[in-house]
Amino acid sequence: MTDAPAPHPPPTEHHAAAPRAVRAAVLTVSDTRTPETDTSGAYLLSELRGAGHEVTGYRIVRDEAEGIRLALGELMRGAVVVISSGGTGITGRDVTIPVVESLLTKPMPGFGELFRMLSYREVGGAAMLSRAVGGLAGGTLLFALPGSLNAVQTAWTGLLQGELGHLAFEVARHGQPGGGS
Repeated sequence: MTDAPAPHPPPTEHHAAAPRAVRAAVLTVSDTRTPETDTSGAYLLSELRGAGHEVTGYRIVRDEAEGIRLALGELMRGAVVVISSGGTGITGRDVTIPVVESLLTKPMPGFGELFRMLSYREVGGAAMLSRAVGGLAGGTLLFALPGSLNAVQTAWTGLLQGELGHLAFEVARHGQPGGGS
């Protein structure tokens, strides 16, 4: 077995040019969570603010396609990145992923692949149940994470925390087709 690459490689020129803070929003998809019980959403809000990012919105919506689509549309208008949690599994109520995928103009399959790789280390084969996805929706980065606090922490610390500025830089660097920033 070979050693895995370092999870946080040395900064590149693009990392150095990246903004230190981005406008970000959080969406929790749940039939049962409230602002008082939404530990995953609270974690993301705390981490984003703690890293110096500007939180432009936070919503909780039921696991219903139209509500998710409307909330994402509203949050995307004021944010460079929107992170959702919940509704990514395989039950009949889990409809976040089809909604997010319908909005993506440039999917980033590596996000879901890396998330499941990190999750596998923690939960074993159950990681295959996650349909976590990420990509670009117009000019907004959109990431859909599972709803559990552990999964959100894994995605944040393992993938998003050190890359949000770099991702925002790459999105804006040459503009986006169709007028996206």
